[in-house]
Amino acid sequence: MRASEARGAVAAAMSAASSLGLTADEAIVLHNSNKLTLRLLPCDVLARVAPEAQHQVAHFEVELAQRLAACGCPVGALQPQAEPRVHARDGFAVSLWTYYEPAPPSEIPAADYAHALERLHAGMRGLDVPAPHFTDRVERARRLVADHDRTPALADADRKLLGDALRSLSRAIDERAGAEQLLHGEPHPGNLLSTEEGPLFVDFETCCRGPVEFDLAHAPEEVAEHYPGADQDLLRECRLLVLALITAWRWDRDDQLPDGRRLGVEWLGRLRAALGRDGPDAHG
Repeated sequence: MRASEARGAVAAAMSAASSLGLTADEAIVLHNSNKLTLRLLPCDVLARVAPEAQHQVAHFEVELAQRLAACGCPVGALQPQAEPRVHARDGFAVSLWTYYEPAPPSEIPAADYAHALERLHAGMRGLDVPAPHFTDRVERARRLVADHDRTPALADADRKLLGDALRSLSRAIDERAGAEQLLHGEPHPGNLLSTEEGPLFVDFETCCRGPVEFDLAHAPEEVAEHYPGADQDLLRECRLLVLALITAWRWDRDDQLPDGRRLGVEWLGRLRAALGRDGPDAHG
């Protein structure tokens, strides 16, 4: 969120907490992207604040987190002192969660990471939840790349590289994939907390359906070595697709990721090198 929005988001989070009898005199920004993640003190509550237009997405995340927790999945819990719902405040959607003090080790061992993801997937397989297919996300990225107004700094050759990669990799994965299920969507290290209770996944707004290899592609490479039954050829395709996706987002003129443009340039080079090594017809 931009600074002007963030001020309102902080005020909305503190207001929502106070209305529930939680003392919130201070807000520490933990993460700022399309939504704001705050630690409210002294009540020590985690608040996630999004524009009101994302109320339905926030509601889906709250409902899914409750169901996953009930299944015994390793997920961050909602704030037990607050009603488990999304609070509408002054143009923002606020959800309140348990704050977890980081526990050592800060870098979660690959085997523990894989086990947590395997448990999450097992719980998700038992849920009948409507969610978009991973190819829907790819299509949004393709439209972004094709839109010169939204990606004005993207050179024509890079635009073609990204568009072709998104199209061919998505098709190859969709054709190769076997069983599909509900996925986290972005279970990268930033969405896995190291806590006293063990590794816990957070941020379920990107849930989608697809092969488990799509989720594994977001994790460090060594995690897949401890995840049973992963299709390594499919995983390689998924890793390239994820690289193409995150590269595309960095060229959005409205992207707010710190240092995002530098990363976009770096990742374009990495994608070009990877596709070159695989051969020009490998993903066509």
